[in-house]
Amino acid sequence: MNPHDAYEPILASLYRAALDPGHWPQASALIDEACGAAGNGLVVGEGSGGDGRIHFARYLARGEPRQDLAREYLQVHYPHDTGLHRLMELPGGRLFRLAELYSEAERKTSPAYNVGWRRLGGQHGMSVHFDEPDGLRIVWSIGDPVGSGGWGSAQTELIERLLPHVHQFVRMRQALATAGASDAGLAGLLDNSRIGVLQLDRSGRLLEANGPALAVLRRGGGLFDKGGVLYARLPAEHERLQKLLKRALPGLWSASPRGGSMRLRRPSNAAPLALHVSPVGDPEADFGARRVAVLMVVVDPARRPRIDPLRVSEAFGLTASEGRVAALLAE
Repeated sequence: MNPHDAYEPILASLYRAALDPGHWPQASALIDEACGAAGNGLVVGEGSGGDGRIHFARYLARGEPRQDLAREYLQVHYPHDTGLHRLMELPGGRLFRLAELYSEAERKTSPAYNVGWRRLGGQHGMSVHFDEPDGLRIVWSIGDPVGSGGWGSAQTELIERLLPHVHQFVRMRQALATAGASDAGLAGLLDNSRIGVLQLDRSGRLLEANGPALAVLRRGGGLFDKGGVLYARLPAEHERLQKLLKRALPGLWSASPRGGSMRLRRPSNAAPLALHVSPVGDPEADFGARRVAVLMVVVDPARRPRIDPLRVSEAFGLTASEGRVAALLAE
């Protein structure tokens, strides 16, 4: 597939995967094919080096999962991989050739570079990391170029164009997983009581909102609506919100819709709201119907999940006091 022709199909596949993780292998395979890469992997963790903790890791080769290789690298090589740990000290969101992360001597002697990355098929690949406000770090690695030609400018340009969209895909998946809505689907998200969900039509007007989202809108602390149109409380943030929505809305001849995230400040020193926006569906397949075109997830850090202390006590054989303490700690 020509890299220039692949961008739009990959974006559509990525945003399908943001709502349904079952689409991720297909999106990953499209990326590999268009970029001429052997595979690609996603890792989410915090810290680095011996103190680092990995929370999620998935490596796919042309859409086929190779968790055996990912597990081998993370268990054997990651704690001593000076190159990957060096990546964390470099600017986030910037793509680096893997070889650039090692000194000349390390490229000759490092087991992580010469064994771990070779086994992963990524010794001549590229990596990027994204820092999150809560301390998490996302690493996306692209495997070796297939064939003897190495990386061409068209392939590298495509990967760089995809960076913010892969980042947004992970953000949306994290937000839904935190709310226990990983596999809820578009309709099922409205039934979720732990995360705010707004569904907008192709003109950006509100179609549906679940209970937590309505509570946010009614309080009007950071986000509210008038006649179905969303507004941010602060003018500068309202301008950013409108730009974010405009990019996510489909247009007949405009660029492909794309998602994004932002935070909205609230009065009284309350923690900011986090907004994650994702386009939904094929803009040309609805014949102009007033359907869901954009999904907005609203995360309110002040809404803690409530855990029943009695159930905790019964499940783990604790006293009532121990159950209350355990429930509070879990919350």
